[in-house]
Amino acid sequence: MSDSRAFCPRCGDPVPERTDSDDSAGEGGAPDPLRPGAEVELCDSCYFDDFDFIDAPDRIDVQVCARCGAVHKGNRWVDIGAEDYTDIAIEKVSEVLSVHVDVDDVAWQVEPEQVGENTIRMYAYFTGVVRDTPVEEQVMIPVKIARQTCQRCGRIAGDYYASIVQIRAEDRTPTSEELERAKEIAHQTVADMEATGDRNAFVTEISEDADGLNIRVSTNKIGKKISNKMIEEFGGSVNDAETLVTEDEDGNEVYRVTFAVRLPPYIPGDIIDLTDDGGPVLVRSAHGNLKGTRITTGDRYEASYEEGNSPEARRLGRLEDGEKTTVVTVEDDNAVQVLDPETFQATTVARPEYFEPDAETVPVLKSRAGLHVLPDPDPDTGEENPAPYDPYSHTDA
Repeated sequence: MSDSRAFCPRCGDPVPERTDSDDSAGEGGAPDPLRPGAEVELCDSCYFDDFDFIDAPDRIDVQVCARCGAVHKGNRWVDIGAEDYTDIAIEKVSEVLSVHVDVDDVAWQVEPEQVGENTIRMYAYFTGVVRDTPVEEQVMIPVKIARQTCQRCGRIAGDYYASIVQIRAEDRTPTSEELERAKEIAHQTVADMEATGDRNAFVTEISEDADGLNIRVSTNKIGKKISNKMIEEFGGSVNDAETLVTEDEDGNEVYRVTFAVRLPPYIPGDIIDLTDDGGPVLVRSAHGNLKGTRITTGDRYEASYEEGNSPEARRLGRLEDGEKTTVVTVEDDNAVQVLDPETFQATTVARPEYFEPDAETVPVLKSRAGLHVLPDPDPDTGEENPAPYDPYSHTDA
């Protein structure tokens, strides 16, 4: 390059002519009297006197939740699932460091040094080219881990909840299976919402009492999902009621919602005596309209739309209450003689379709409605047939 007719406005030395600065000078330029409106550059010596390769802060603070380990980024907390915050420190350094705009071919690397539980020294090495001159610089930035409590953990610690799900049953106490399933649904619902990044999802408390289960959760959305899932699996109904509890910082009313889940009065495996004189029914499903099997004939039964899942009936017992007894003789297509399990007298009872003529023993239930033959165990497994009598199936199979 050759000297131009321009001179450094600071020291007066000639400024070498540059092919990439015909139209304007770089930082620190001054008007060129020979070209009105144009600027001239500083000479290399004056330019590098003021040149700052890297702009870096004196310190970086990283906010970390001391309870769950989440990191505060921007205006929200983010779960990272790690105890080592070195990667977070590197990310923070890369966000705040800036390189001079005139530097070309920039390359850099960083080496972290853990000097304490809450301090990481970040050594950053930079290289580049400015005005055909190689430049390099090293900076050390301390990263401080500031341990705080995120909003979610603060709410959990304060037993915060926005919704209550009450699991009850009509004219009975919910079974242990129903209560355990409700707990599983609550935790799975929260896990699914957390997987989508919802940090406001958590179960505050689950408690049992004489009437059923009470689940306190962090949002009304979770409460509604748990309630609907219980109804999907077991049938029944759900009602909700709002209670005004406070106002937020903007003056908006904040309500707490209680979801009252009412499970059906009968569950699969119950044997009930209806008022229609058709004979007792072994309940197969309480989802929607109650469905079952007449234990006098083996015919299928389904309650009317008006009766739903709670037709008028009295509970006689459970399928597992059946006792094995001896088959004395098959009288005809509609009757069979068995031994009464209490008196051991031969007694003629109704012969349902599921009765096996070659069976030597059958399970029977003796109740206030009389003596009835129950479905026989599966001959291959010796267990109750799970297809039509699965206690938690709401299919018609």
